[in-house]
Amino acid sequence: MPLIRSVSKAARHLLLKPPCGCEPLFHAVRNISDIPRQVTSSDVTYHSVSFSETDHPKVLITGGLGQLGVGLATLLRKKFGKKNVILSDIRMPPNNVYHSGPFIYADILDYKNLREIVVNNRITWLVHYSALLSAVGEANVTLARDVNITGLHNILDICAEHRVRLFVPSTIGAFGPTSPRNPTPDLCIQRPRTIYGVSKVHAELMGEYYHHKYGLDFRCLRYPGIISADSQPGGGTTDYAVQIFHDAVKTGKFVCNLKADTRLPMMFIDDCLRATLEVMEAPAETLSMRTYNINAMSFTPEDLVQEVQKHLPDLHIIYDVDPIRQAIADSWPMNFDDSNARKDWGWKHEYELPELIQTMLNFIGANSRLTHAN
Repeated sequence: MPLIRSVSKAARHLLLKPPCGCEPLFHAVRNISDIPRQVTSSDVTYHSVSFSETDHPKVLITGGLGQLGVGLATLLRKKFGKKNVILSDIRMPPNNVYHSGPFIYADILDYKNLREIVVNNRITWLVHYSALLSAVGEANVTLARDVNITGLHNILDICAEHRVRLFVPSTIGAFGPTSPRNPTPDLCIQRPRTIYGVSKVHAELMGEYYHHKYGLDFRCLRYPGIISADSQPGGGTTDYAVQIFHDAVKTGKFVCNLKADTRLPMMFIDDCLRATLEVMEAPAETLSMRTYNINAMSFTPEDLVQEVQKHLPDLHIIYDVDPIRQAIADSWPMNFDDSNARKDWGWKHEYELPELIQTMLNFIGANSRLTHAN
């Protein structure tokens, strides 16, 4: 048997070697622009579970110091163990994050270093949160293109080469003014008018292409606006729905940069993180598509203000509309159709608007009282 395997290996080597003596068609070491690896048609029928059913995945989260990364790391560490989830970013983490579990510096534009991180840590899942958001991206298109597109290409190549299950979030910003807005289905015309939205459509299509061509286990959720209490707004158009709670508790005055009747889909962060874990754990055969809408609630600034004023009746609102953010919001969905996610892998949100407001005010109010006491 060893002799047969040796002969078979030698024959395969000869078959792959060009008869003209020129360079071989496929290299073990690639440039970023090369295809990830040579793949046969049979490869596309299986996916990237390189750990056994009883083992835990080894997870890398890029852009981990943003709104979602720390929360997802906390959730995954509770389930898979602290050492199995590595948080990464290009910024220095605060002390509480640094001491809560493994953290490493990772620049997604540095292909070689990123590849070494994946290989040396035997990564089996990668959650790619690194991105410039909508309003920030419009202010620096060149940087947004580098981070959101070039960085994604590095991630795709590395995950395809090493058979890493990849999650890349998409967004309501992946749609444009010609998309159906109420509700917006999973599959429809997408013509966004921001570099953030364009880069997310690019990510959706490239991920699905790599899945079909190279067998990459790519999974993607289109997030609505995400509301969380323990992070500051990061430059997104929906950030008013986070800022209002901080301002309501601290100053009793809130300046909203969107019109009062601007309706957008929203979700509390706990639902968002749970959905991310659930779609990553879903058996591949249950997924009828690779990019899903998820939704929880849909409201306007006026709806939100009225609900907050039930708890803080003295809250004063000023509408000072930012034309750039307003134009972005007017091109986005008013409501998501997430029926495919609910049917395929059992997605179900838990937080409605009243529960969201109570939770946010309790958290921020408690932190404010603690800061005042200190």
